[in-house]
Amino acid sequence: MYTRGPPPPTKLAHYRQFAPRAAIHVSPLCLGAMSIGDKWAAAGFGAMDKESSFKLLDAYFDAGGNFIDTASIYQNGSSEQFIGEWAEERGIRDQLIISTKYADNFKNGDTSIKSGVNFTGNNLKSMKLTLDSSLKNLRTDYIDLFFVHYWDLHTSVEEIMDGLHNIVLSGKVLYLGISDSPAWFIVKANKYARKNGKTPFVVVQAPYSVLQRDLEREIIPMCRSEGMALMFWNVLAAGHIRSDEDEERRRQTGEKGRVRSGRDWLRSDAEKKMCGALEVVRKQVGANNITAVAIAYTMHKVPYAFPIIGGRKIEHLMANMEALDISINPEQMKYLDEASTFDIGFPHNILGPMGSYVFVMDMVAKIEPMPLLPTIPHQKS
Repeated sequence: MYTRGPPPPTKLAHYRQFAPRAAIHVSPLCLGAMSIGDKWAAAGFGAMDKESSFKLLDAYFDAGGNFIDTASIYQNGSSEQFIGEWAEERGIRDQLIISTKYADNFKNGDTSIKSGVNFTGNNLKSMKLTLDSSLKNLRTDYIDLFFVHYWDLHTSVEEIMDGLHNIVLSGKVLYLGISDSPAWFIVKANKYARKNGKTPFVVVQAPYSVLQRDLEREIIPMCRSEGMALMFWNVLAAGHIRSDEDEERRRQTGEKGRVRSGRDWLRSDAEKKMCGALEVVRKQVGANNITAVAIAYTMHKVPYAFPIIGGRKIEHLMANMEALDISINPEQMKYLDEASTFDIGFPHNILGPMGSYVFVMDMVAKIEPMPLLPTIPHQKS
């Protein structure tokens, strides 16, 4: 006789179906592993030694988390290596959903390589070499979710989808995803896959936050139409979502913030305005910090949405988990949207939002639109 499992330790263990075509169940917040590993300290991405990495992974898993996102290039491979060793030591590999990516030169930093040209890009050789390396690093014989890290603007849909389908057939990969690529290319790839009996992409990974809403133009409507999941990175705008008090504290202590690609650690006027709006909503919903409100905002935009939560500190992970207790009503979502300088642009500013009817049809008759699939409501524990 079946018995009910133990009560969930936190809402990370309130699992959700990943996508309409991917019936695996994952934690609502994915642990991003770009900072796990010890090879990028000088590159401005942050780094963690093995002990600190294992402590963060333990904290996430012990809280019920089962969804980890990494890439072959992260920390020059040490991200995958640490995750693989950690999972093997604890004997938990099959309890995890591990996502990794190919397209970058995973041999970066290897001075013995004279020509790394075919370790990079979407071609079949890059795909094979990277997958073999990731399987070795992660100490596993299969990858749950294998991503095209980006389209290289060169490799054909046919080469990519045929190659990916073959590695799914081999049993080395279960599901396919694509990151940082145009909507038209993703639709073309999935159309080719469906027409020719290949494995389609079930998820898109891309940057999205209350400060960066570009996905609302093409990617989010595409995912709704195609039945694809979304994994959001940069949901906290590289640390630029912070309170005025936190920014002043950082200034006084000299801690400052993340500096990458020449970007100032200080917030711009537009970012300060948005953080002020998040503070208003934070007080209304009774949250402890605006970062949790910002994460919750992304989860209220579209179903099958999974923010990627990175960072190196366990206390930040725990604070971000508060997002799972925050329910933002439509008026508050509208308030946050209007605090942004985002312009959805043509043709969307003429046609109107997905789920409505174009204005010329409303001029003819009153038509009741079909409601869009809603997001999962958040409730306090």
